[in-house]
Amino acid sequence: MKKTLFFLIAIVISFNAIGQSKQLTAKEKDKLYPKTVSRYQNDWTQKHYPQRIKAFKNDPLEFGDIVFIGNSITEKGRDWSKKFGMPHIRNRGISGDVTDGVLKRLDEIVYFKPKAVFILIGINDLFAIHHQEAGGRFKYDKIVPSTDYVGKNILKITKVIHHKSPETKIYVSTLLPTRRDYLKEDILKVNQLIKKDEAKGYYKVIDLYTQFVDANGDMEKELTVDGVHPSEKGYEKWVEFEKPILEGLE
Repeated sequence: MKKTLFFLIAIVISFNAIGQSKQLTAKEKDKLYPKTVSRYQNDWTQKHYPQRIKAFKNDPLEFGDIVFIGNSITEKGRDWSKKFGMPHIRNRGISGDVTDGVLKRLDEIVYFKPKAVFILIGINDLFAIHHQEAGGRFKYDKIVPSTDYVGKNILKITKVIHHKSPETKIYVSTLLPTRRDYLKEDILKVNQLIKKDEAKGYYKVIDLYTQFVDANGDMEKELTVDGVHPSEKGYEKWVEFEKPILEGLE
């Protein structure tokens, strides 16, 4: 009986090794990356999104990577391995991306079975709800329906990853505070949904919001460059808060 069990385990390990070492054909590789954009992305992002997807395709993930998924807040973090002083941390941030955009690009993630994914997404959805950024520089004419829609999409992202890559540990960050007053209430609503849905068992919450917020409910001034994106000090704060979690990954 023991010999049979050992033999079966050896076969499973062997098949996993073969699957992980298999070189994708161009056609198989192509299927891992979306060919369409989200209707909720603004016009600028609908041009930037395919450029980033092309970059991902040219530098695909490897099995067992740690993946940071998000929008410009993640993309602008650049080399997350360097920031954390740890290998195999990959940046899958796309500036301007929304929850719908992340849903479209999960095939690469689940195929390569990451050790862990860290998700921070949703602030651009809220900008879209409000039609434009402060100052009116960007108009969003493809309006995201509601904060509930954003929360459901974040949950859907984690469900897809969990079901298709069950060994991947999933972490969802609360949205960062901003210095834009009209976004404060919606950020709190989405963060409440993120915390509530943690009970469904697909992910663990990382409450970055509390690390960045000041007594007025704004992002601490020294932690941001523009009221939305972290400054270098902000990224340092982020790394300091999350590093114990990454170091604890088996």
